[in-house]
Amino acid sequence: MNLPESVQRVAALLAERGHAHAPRLLDESARTAQEAADALGVQLGQIAKSIVFRREPDQVAVMVVTAGDQRVDERKLADRLCPTGYKLIRADAAFVRERTGFAIGGVAPLAHLHPPLLLLDLSLFRFEQVWAAAGHPHAVFAASPAQLARLTQARLDDVSTQGLELQARARAMLRARAAIVASEPVAEPPSPCLSVCCMSLDDGLCAGCLRTIDEIAAWGSMALSQRHEVWQAIARRAATTRGA
Repeated sequence: MNLPESVQRVAALLAERGHAHAPRLLDESARTAQEAADALGVQLGQIAKSIVFRREPDQVAVMVVTAGDQRVDERKLADRLCPTGYKLIRADAAFVRERTGFAIGGVAPLAHLHPPLLLLDLSLFRFEQVWAAAGHPHAVFAASPAQLARLTQARLDDVSTQGLELQARARAMLRARAAIVASEPVAEPPSPCLSVCCMSLDDGLCAGCLRTIDEIAAWGSMALSQRHEVWQAIARRAATTRGA
């Protein structure tokens, strides 16, 4: 099957990065998140939609990849990314095509002509598998949220209008980071520290990273396998209702 050039670009990058799921061409349009969900027979939230903004006055492209059932909180996003005197506006079709190389309705979260500032919303991590545009309104590819984070190297954040309270956001961030670590078992995992250093007297865990004092003290001297074991423990702890 001859794929459109834009889809070929996505397919080549996915293959280069060892992703198992190649782009899939649909008979029906997947221009909107709802159309994609209907065509694939999945929940709306499983569609990883890409929304592009233009930051002024420096003309930087900002892309948010969020769940299809969520809306981006533009004020929250601007607070994260805009210094004093800057603002975000929705990008028009010409700007989107110029910066990403894709038309609106088929904007992939990777393989851009000019890499944007890229954020991956935590709402995607509710699902085991999501579907993202693959460079064309009829093309999509599947990935776990952790795989999508690895493929895009996007910053994780909570920028949806249905935002999380501070403690719940910290737990969601830990769960997301733990999933990413688990998807790369031979890679060196990052420190779990969230710069919220306060030990709980109730369970002996740090309120930020959910590690014990012994795990924190030993992190620097741990072997690769031990660090992965700590992340596995963090994932189990973050999955409980504590602080959720």
